[in-house]
Amino acid sequence: MNTRHFIDDIARRLSELAAKTPAADFEKNAKALLSGFLTKVNLVTREEFDLQTQVLARTREKLQSLEARVNEWESRRQP
Repeated sequence: MNTRHFIDDIARRLSELAAKTPAADFEKNAKALLSGFLTKVNLVTREEFDLQTQVLARTREKLQSLEARVNEWESRRQP
């Protein structure tokens, strides 16, 4: 038996052994639980978040501009 085959055989046996342990069940259950949780949570992608951040910044700038105009008009109206 060559060394490469021996190592592959040991790795295969260790993988089979690990698959039969409670840790494998725990990992599978944890992944399913996390997956279920993430589908229930209303998440957005980073790209969508960044896009909405830009929209909010532009909206805030527009609001500040409009507030300045209103203040200017109000100051002109007052005697």
